[in-house]
Amino acid sequence: MDYIQAFWLALLQGLTEFLPISSSAHLILLPELIGWADQGVGFDVAVHIGTLLAVVMFYRKDLKIIIRDWFKSITGNPATMHSRLAWHVIIGTIPAVFAGLLFVVIDDLSEQMRSPLIIATTTIVFGLLLWFSEAIAKELRRIKEMRWQDALVVGLFQALAFIPGTSRSGITITAGLLLGINREGAARFSFLLSIPIIILAGLSNGYKLFRSVEPVQWDMIAVGVVVSAVVAYLTIGWFLRLLDKVGLIPFVIYRLFLGVLLLYLFLPYFNNT
Repeated sequence: MDYIQAFWLALLQGLTEFLPISSSAHLILLPELIGWADQGVGFDVAVHIGTLLAVVMFYRKDLKIIIRDWFKSITGNPATMHSRLAWHVIIGTIPAVFAGLLFVVIDDLSEQMRSPLIIATTTIVFGLLLWFSEAIAKELRRIKEMRWQDALVVGLFQALAFIPGTSRSGITITAGLLLGINREGAARFSFLLSIPIIILAGLSNGYKLFRSVEPVQWDMIAVGVVVSAVVAYLTIGWFLRLLDKVGLIPFVIYRLFLGVLLLYLFLPYFNNT
């Protein structure tokens, strides 16, 4: 990997992490289409850490209150809207933790899932589900009116995002809309829900990198973290404004176009192997 590849992959990650179009799918597909060597899971995790820094900075004021009230709640103080939100994030993270352990236990499952055909299928299927959730969305409740059962359902949907092409933000926003949460609340909860899962993934794969006998390109990882963090921070605000104005349909159209294009490009290959 060189600096040009690291820059463009990090830029792509920053643009797509919080959009409902699957950042992991784009990180797999760009090298496949251009002919670059696969950058590997280590770099993918590095750019996800960059987007983690972005969402923490974007919601830094809210996070201070959420964390403060959560600590107060476990010491016997009355629950607040913010402490409940913290518990909802914890509950919503549990299914993804179990799904992640499944991928650890089953050797090579992550690599097998990086197939362009799988990405094409999930891009289309979950794109249609996103369209359906947008079409029937009643947006009756705000994020402060979420229940723990809602958080668990959103968390179960999030566990599907281990399959490339699903889109973690897309599937969790879909779940929120299906549960009657408004767009802004569904997106905000999706972004907050990304924080613990990216931290866990970063710790797990960071440990593997430090123990790896293969040389690690730490300079490329640094580029990935910085570029993805800056771009993702700018993208979050842009996406929330766009979501309020035009909704999710442009992203549905993009997913369907991308999925059909991938089937056209890669299905003959699979038929001939």
